[in-house]
Amino acid sequence: MAVFYRLYQNNNENFVNKGKWYARATMTETVDMKKLAERIQRNCTAKRSDVWAVLTELVEVMQDELQASHRVKLDGFGAFKIGIQSKASDTVKDFNAAKHVKGLRVIFQPETKISADKTRTRTFLTGCTVQEAPKNAIEA
Repeated sequence: MAVFYRLYQNNNENFVNKGKWYARATMTETVDMKKLAERIQRNCTAKRSDVWAVLTELVEVMQDELQASHRVKLDGFGAFKIGIQSKASDTVKDFNAAKHVKGLRVIFQPETKISADKTRTRTFLTGCTVQEAPKNAIEA
């Protein structure tokens, strides 16, 4: 299978490459936990309901661990942590979390495999190819 892309033109006045064309990944569908549980059930001995229970609990436990300032690493998958977006403070004494912290985000770092020739490949990208998405009537 391939990752689909569509071409888009950079029309941002602030960029030196204004007017140039780039590929942008496009998704064809969203796979939810129900579909994942059904597919996992087909590939192993666990029932869909058991997989669903584990995935649901994983989300809850990860939330607890992340909010306790822990990094959550899922072997073969990657690691998650919480990052903070903040405004600058002139001095340490002037910093006030309520005033300077502007938001939180979840940072995901996919697991990386290093080959014998020292090439790094993200787990989810091993063997990945790209292909232009099929045109539809709207684009024609």
